Amino acid sequence: MKIAFVFPGQGSQRVGMCRELWDNFSEAKKVYEEASAALGYDVAKLSFNGPKEELNKTFRTQPCILTASIAANNVLASKGIEPYVVAGHSLGEYSALVAAGVLSLSEAVRLTEKRGMFMQEAVPEGKGLMAAIMGLDRNKVDDICLSVESGYVSPANYNCPGQIVIAGEKKAVEEAMKLAKNAGAKRAIPLAVSAPSHCTLMIGASDRLGELLSTIKFNDPSVPIVNNAEAMFLTNAERIKYALIAQLSSPLLWEDSIRNILEKGIDTFVEVGPGKVLSGLIKRIEPSARILNVEDMESLNKTLQELQGAS
Repeated sequence: MKIAFVFPGQGSQRVGMCRELWDNFSEAKKVYEEASAALGYDVAKLSFNGPKEELNKTFRTQPCILTASIAANNVLASKGIEPYVVAGHSLGEYSALVAAGVLSLSEAVRLTEKRGMFMQEAVPEGKGLMAAIMGLDRNKVDDICLSVESGYVSPANYNCPGQIVIAGEKKAVEEAMKLAKNAGAKRAIPLAVSAPSHCTLMIGASDRLGELLSTIKFNDPSVPIVNNAEAMFLTNAERIKYALIAQLSSPLLWEDSIRNILEKGIDTFVEVGPGKVLSGLIKRIEPSARILNVEDMESLNKTLQELQGAS
């Protein structure tokens, strides 16, 4: 059976995430130990006990979600469950790379910590904004962004039909939200993120990330990775590196990524890591897809039962 592993991005974090896997599996404990040694602080303590305000700082959130996701991935691997293809939503693309052997966990947690810092420093806090637009198609949202006159705003995440995230300068995003509501959007909701990612305001961060990536060796993946920036199946280390640089300042093509995976005949998805955000998006993209997740003992046991029963 062909399975796609999908890895969550920023916003899926919560204090206590994946604690049960750490409690029950040495494979999960080893992941947290390696991440803590690489970062110089106790990742398990912050992830499981908080405080929430510290965990929600971008440069903390990113490596902590990645660590939780790889803990879940390694528990699945210990049970003989392996992906045919991997993909991740924004930050989740780095988790996908670790799962596919492109990067070591130690390299990836340090890289995502720096990525979080670069993103935060690219746009002063309060100057940028992201918002989710519900109930309009992507062409309409594209047109609205182009019509805004108060500054820069553009589509940032094409998540699923009827859910598109926009990003840009605060005033321009607020104008786009009003235009979207006037055009019939069901909702236009500002997001609680500190940096407007996946738009050209991130070009400075993208350049800094590129300089950092040039110093790190990437391996070719053990399984293909479907990237955010192009929604393409990638199997070459250098292409993957380029895709990570492009990802930060380009729209995130999640809907396209999932559709391309489905076109390959893969209709079983496992969300590996905290939360079920991606499960909800995939359900809206393809209601008939089989969608599972692993973040605690209950979800792990259900997923193992489904997958091992079907194999």
